[in-house]
Amino acid sequence: MTRWTIIILVLIAGVAVAYGAGWIPSEAREVVSHSMHQAVNPGPLSAAHANLANNCNACHTPVKGVDTAKCVLCHANNESILQRQPTAFHASVNTCKQCHLEHRGVDAKLSLMDHSLLTGIAMKQMQDAEPGTEELAAYLRLSEKLDSGVSPHSRISLNESVLDCASCHSNDDRHQSLFGSDCAQCHATDRWTIPEYKHPTPQSTDCSQCHQAPPSHYMMHFKMISARVAGKPHARVDQCGQCHQTTSWNDIKRVGWYKHH
Repeated sequence: MTRWTIIILVLIAGVAVAYGAGWIPSEAREVVSHSMHQAVNPGPLSAAHANLANNCNACHTPVKGVDTAKCVLCHANNESILQRQPTAFHASVNTCKQCHLEHRGVDAKLSLMDHSLLTGIAMKQMQDAEPGTEELAAYLRLSEKLDSGVSPHSRISLNESVLDCASCHSNDDRHQSLFGSDCAQCHATDRWTIPEYKHPTPQSTDCSQCHQAPPSHYMMHFKMISARVAGKPHARVDQCGQCHQTTSWNDIKRVGWYKHH
């Protein structure tokens, strides 16, 4: 038995004795009671881990708590996580419990992203970099930015502002790099949509600057069906405004809502 194990056991025993003898004020007793109850019964696991409900050792190590090594044991071969650009960074993250919190109920979503936590994890890793390396230089630059105390964008927090959105989301860039890599100019981190966004005027016909036509429009399907349905048999693929409205792709002029795919 290690020294720290003995110390912790003695402290627990001392609190239990004081609690039983009534030496702890009533307000503090409620806090202690809640903490002790939570330690014994922290709450149900999420549906993803429900099969481990009766096997605490699958995730926890005595004294240490949730053990990252045990998480990796199950998830190391999860190719859907490690091979996708937005989630490939997991391969270099040394902790799981900071982002993926358990015992919050069966319906809890473990995949909800907290970008601020990601910043904290990255900063801890970078500060241990070797002197003179680019990684340490980057850490110092980001530290200076965080010390400013002000986020450069109103949509995101200061911690989120130091993240490089494009490093994870370039595959999601529907703007084809036309708007640069400073995503926070328009987007927040909790959703892609922009509530106050207004589409350019319906008179604007240069849609292909931002929008890519579906594959079917580059096949016979376009001339045989799509253009005919819209009543524009001679329309070209890049003449989006001939058939479509800006309310929705499926809102076809003179036809209304039409979906044939």
